[in-house]
Amino acid sequence: MTDHSTRMRDQFADMMEATRLTGAGRLGEATDLIQRSLRDLAAPPADASEARLAPPTLDLTAERVDEAPRPAQASDTVSAASAIPERLREAVGGVVRGLGRGVAPVLKGLGGRAVPPIHGRPAGPAPGGDGSFVTRAFNGPAGSREYRLFIPSRPQTPAALVVMLHGCNQTPDDFAVGTGMNRLAERDGLFVAYPAQTGRANPQRCWNWFEPRDQRRDSGEAAIIAGLTRAVMAEHAIDPARVFIAGLSAGGAAAANVARAFPDLYAAVGVHSGLAAGCARDVGSALMAMQQGAPGAAAGVPVPTIVFHGEDDATVSARNADLVLAQAGAGALTPARETFAGAGHAFTRTRYADAAGRVILESWRVRGAGHAWSGGDAGGSYTDPRGPDASRAMLDFFAAHPLRAS
Repeated sequence: MTDHSTRMRDQFADMMEATRLTGAGRLGEATDLIQRSLRDLAAPPADASEARLAPPTLDLTAERVDEAPRPAQASDTVSAASAIPERLREAVGGVVRGLGRGVAPVLKGLGGRAVPPIHGRPAGPAPGGDGSFVTRAFNGPAGSREYRLFIPSRPQTPAALVVMLHGCNQTPDDFAVGTGMNRLAERDGLFVAYPAQTGRANPQRCWNWFEPRDQRRDSGEAAIIAGLTRAVMAEHAIDPARVFIAGLSAGGAAAANVARAFPDLYAAVGVHSGLAAGCARDVGSALMAMQQGAPGAAAGVPVPTIVFHGEDDATVSARNADLVLAQAGAGALTPARETFAGAGHAFTRTRYADAAGRVILESWRVRGAGHAWSGGDAGGSYTDPRGPDASRAMLDFFAAHPLRAS
């Protein structure tokens, strides 16, 4: 690869990050990043041996929401936007438009900053629960991943298992704290597994939900996560009828992929701020799906699904929530809507029932919420404590949907 190509890829990564920051309303940071990137591109090339190979990734990163954020004012957006020179705005547009001209192959992780592994941590108490939080490693034909496993102090016999897929730039520990899932699992006697994406597979630790090989039953990350799930089931007394999967953002999209690929393993799925399974085949279609919404692949065997999405999500369009539901068969079900308002965010819960009155799908649309775990703990990243409790709602939904015998 030439030094020029490497530097162009670095600039592409910067522009992708600037696009994400702009969508999140962080225009000052986006401006600084773009200016640095253009200065680097204009500078004389350094020794080729010092060239960075840090490929861009599709960063589906959630935004943290403080408990009492300052309301955004129209004047903030206008003044920040006016500070971005026209030349820089054009540069962003040009790089993003370049997605359709052959840059997709660089989206797969080719290197980048090393991410510390999770092994070597003491088992110790689990965040938010009295059980233990241990580190395990899975190795299978499709690949390997480390994972954290919450073991309740008084498990059910047999117990349910929930697999939780974190978002970009998160770790299993961070995700466990932010969702508060271990605390709830301790109370209910459930096991919770948190697979860890690696920096080698994706420099920003995003699950590669948009890669075809990672969406299929027989390869890639879907096969790894399913194999990891079966490893936990073999080690502990897990009820095979009560195995579930959920995720946030890139993890939510990956959870949809895995559930679609393995309807015989997962009884239900929770998709928080994610996208429909198989809705993208490369980075260009992924960006379009994030911004405008895109239908997923043919549904196959429908899996009971609960969806959470903030109506003000600037990273993944809330239209994707409807498309996840459509893929799960909402069109053949009868919806019943309820709206709730209180001290936190108002929200609408829609339950979709079959002809027998059994609820198959749930949709939670949270007004005023962005791209963050609803009702999460502020001690973790990318949470919105003011929303309804997504973790509790998912566990309640899962409890009502054991795997049906085929």
